[in-house]
This record gives sequence, structure tokens and C-alpha cells, in this order.
Amino acid sequence: MQQYRYFSTFWASLLLLISSVTLGFAQSRQTEPDVDVTQLRKLQMAQLAITQLYVDSVNQKKVVEDAIKGMLDKLDPHSSYSNPEETKKMNEPLEGNFEGIGVQFNILTDTLVVVQTIKKGPSEKVGILNGDRIISVDGRTIAGVKMPQDSIVKLLRGPKGTKVRLGVVRRGASSVLYFVVTRDKIPMNTVEATYMIAPEVGYIRFDRFGATTGDEVEKALQTLKKQGMKDLILDLQSNGGGYLGAAVNVASQFLRPGSLVVYTQGRSQPKQVLKAEGGGLFRQGRVVVLVDEFSASAAEIVTGALQDYDRALVVGRRTFGKGLVQRPIDLPDGSMIRLTTSHYYTPSGRCIQKPYEKGKKEEYAQDLEQRYTHGELLHKDSIRLDSSQVYHTLIDKRIVYGGGGVMPDVFVPLDTAQITKFHVALRRNNLINEATLRYIDNHRKALRQQYKTFEQFEREFIVPESLINEIITTAKSKKISPKDDKELADTVEDLRFSLKSIFINGLYETSDFYHFVNQKNTIVKEALNQLKTNPNIPTHVR
Repeated sequence: MQQYRYFSTFWASLLLLISSVTLGFAQSRQTEPDVDVTQLRKLQMAQLAITQLYVDSVNQKKVVEDAIKGMLDKLDPHSSYSNPEETKKMNEPLEGNFEGIGVQFNILTDTLVVVQTIKKGPSEKVGILNGDRIISVDGRTIAGVKMPQDSIVKLLRGPKGTKVRLGVVRRGASSVLYFVVTRDKIPMNTVEATYMIAPEVGYIRFDRFGATTGDEVEKALQTLKKQGMKDLILDLQSNGGGYLGAAVNVASQFLRPGSLVVYTQGRSQPKQVLKAEGGGLFRQGRVVVLVDEFSASAAEIVTGALQDYDRALVVGRRTFGKGLVQRPIDLPDGSMIRLTTSHYYTPSGRCIQKPYEKGKKEEYAQDLEQRYTHGELLHKDSIRLDSSQVYHTLIDKRIVYGGGGVMPDVFVPLDTAQITKFHVALRRNNLINEATLRYIDNHRKALRQQYKTFEQFEREFIVPESLINEIITTAKSKKISPKDDKELADTVEDLRFSLKSIFINGLYETSDFYHFVNQKNTIVKEALNQLKTNPNIPTHVR
């Protein structure tokens, strides 16, 4: 009898749920004609049956999440689900800020070492200094306990206005210092580097298209123009994309107002046309856009638009090939579905999405490896172009291709000779970073006193032989060795440059770091060469 009552209650609940679902969709059938209520009932019945009748206890949240993931996995490679924590982590870099204490740090010998405090940020205001070691957070020890970095970040971040008590060890201090920091909004700039790379040539690099990217690029252009910029290198290497609106904002700086930048269209989405806005700061002057196989999405929108209007010379390697637009759908618990709702098209009408099969995300993820194996990253004639998707640029009527990324105007092969296998092994085992950061930490004050500016450091600093010897000795103790004396000599030569770049990154600004490492970046070097030798680079909007 009890069993009968239990099942009666279950079926009554199920019928009530189905009734409410059916009623809700009956009321919206006019706006959602493709919804199959029968299939929705089936899904709801299955979920309720599993959670109510299964022999063992069931984690309802996991059942639902796995069901959502299962559905999305059968679609395109870019439709995805993220739980609340993952959603927050993905959104923060694009939103332009997060709430925390305002420090950049490294974990060195299981201890958090402050590399740099954010200017005018919460930590700087209370007196925390570069080189300080944070050993406790609100009384909880975080040093020497093997705490994962993600867990440390969770402790340090929190809502704006909340307070956190930090225990700090400082060189020269006889005891632990304690600081109470009031958390605040911390800016996350997307522009990594802005500087004059050559006389009259400016350089801007940013790693994503976030909410603040348009304003940041505009400010960078203003700065460079004041310094005498006449030509620009826009570096989108390894830029994975971001907000569509940010891509339009950036493209607007170089195109005529009202010019089509991109349009999107999907089965259930009306065509959306996005055009360049007024106020562009660089419609006069040569532009070279740098891309590689990791440039994707919004980076491809900007590159494609400037190439289609014959406004810029594109230098590098074929881009990633992401031509799908995801619509974020917020769920009640803070989780999110990013559902592909449309394709985007460049001004010439090409879609640069590379081919994929629904439900085969693993094969899609192996595309870059296949491109390398096929030789595409090394040889221009190995690139497979889709002859069925031929388009023409809008001004000069040059041939461009759709269906697999943006093909650069000037191809630069991947530089495979720059680093030895021994050097790769040292990096993979974190021996280079660990030893160098430890050296910087021990000598930070002396280094900054001796080398007041990046320019002086770049000119005068010589990497200590003792540091190189320490790295190689540590490697040998871990049974990591070069194959012969030549590889050792080549590695040591490579190390001098790599180590110096780590010093610069730890002591000076990010722009200074790129100013230094770009000396060996083959795509950057080719861009400079094109500006010197190519008379056909467009000089203005046409």
C-alpha cells in the first residue's frame, strides 16, 4: 500500500510538471513553432524518473549538467556549457575587471611572491610592496602547504568593499607584517603592449577583445600619434577573440564611417549588419596586421574586414578559422550555455569557419596538429585552399578565400630552428622560470637600483653565468641532458635571450617585454621588412 501511494505521488507530480510545461509552451507556440512539446515531455519525464525512482541516490545537479553537456556535444564544436564557477572565470577577462586585492604574483617554492602591485590598487594603498611574500589570508596559512593556485586566488578575491587580512613576510623585517586590504574592482587591460617599434612605426598588441578593448586601442593610438607614428603594426598573434562589438570598435579606427565590418546570419536569427562608427583615429597611414594559427573569432573579423577593404597588409600564417557566433544564455544558478546561433561573414561575403562535423569535437580539436603534420605551418604551398569559396576584395579585387580562416597576404613560416630540444625540456620542467624568478626575488632591489630604466637594462645587463650553470646543473640532477656539446652550446646561447626576457617581464612593463622579445619574432620582423620594401601597402582609406 505504501508503495502504491509512493508511485501515485510520483505520477501526480509528473503529470503536474508536464501540464505546466505543456501550458507554457502552448502559450508560446506562435513565437516558437519548432518546439516539439512531446520531446520536451520525454526529457522532463526521464529526469524526474531518474531522480525519484533510481535504486541509488542521485546527484540531481550532475544529472542535469551531464544531460545539457550531452546535448551540446552533438552540435558544433563551439556550443558549450559552463557551471557558475567556470562562467565567472571565463567572463572576467572579457568584462575588463574583477574584484580582488590588486596584485600580480608568482608561486615560488610553494610561497606567493608579489611580482607587482596594481598602481593605485587596494594592496598598494595599504603598503604592500613588490617582492613581499603573502603567507596567510584571514589567518589561514597558504605558504608551504602545497595549496593549488586556484584555491589561493579564491581566498584573495571577493566582493568589492569586503576586507581581508594578509600576513606578509618582507625582506629586512624581523617579524610577520599584517595588512588589512579592502577589496575593489581591479582593471584587466587587454592591450599588452604599446610602443614605437621603429622610427614613425607604432606597435599595438592585445590578447583578447574585451569590454574595454575599443577604448584601450583608441588610447594607444592617441599615445603613438603623439610620439610621431605614421605607420602601425597591429599584432593579433594568438588573440583568441572575444566580444563581437569590441571587434567592430577596433575595425572602426581604420575604416570609413558606415563601412560594413561584419554581418551575422543564422537559421532562427535575422541578418544583423554591423558597420564602422565615426571618429576613427587611423584612417590615414599604413597598417600591417599580424596573425597566426591561434588568431581566432573577433581577431579574424578585424583582419578579414581590413583585408576585404584593402586597408591593411596581413602578415603571418592562416588564422584559426572560427566563423560561428555564440549567444550566451544565462541559467538560473549562474551557469551558462554558449549556443551557436549564427555564422559571421566578412564584408566580401566570405565565412571563414573551417569545416567540422557535428558531434566530433575531438577531431576538430586536432586540426592544428594536422595542419602542422601536413606542413602548412612551414610551407605556403601546403596550405589547402577551398576553390569553391573564392571571393574578391572590395577595392583592388584581389582573390581571397572563405571556409578556413583568413589567409595572410604575406606568409611567414613557423620558426622551428629557434630553440633546441634540450631548451624545450628545460621549459617543460619549469627549470628556467623557477631559477630565474628566484634570482630576481633575491636581487630585485639591487637590480632596480642599478638599472633605473628598461632601456638601460636592455643595453647593459648581462645574464649571470652562475644562473645558467645552476639551471643546467639542476637539469642534470633530474636526468635532463643535451645530446651533445653543440646542443648544449646552442641552448646556452638561447638561454641568454630567454632569461633576459624573464628578467624584463619581472622588473618592467609588459610593453618593455614585447619590445625585447619581438626582436626575434619572425612575423614582426617580416612586418618591419614589408614596411621598408613594399610600395603597395595601402596608405589610407579608399
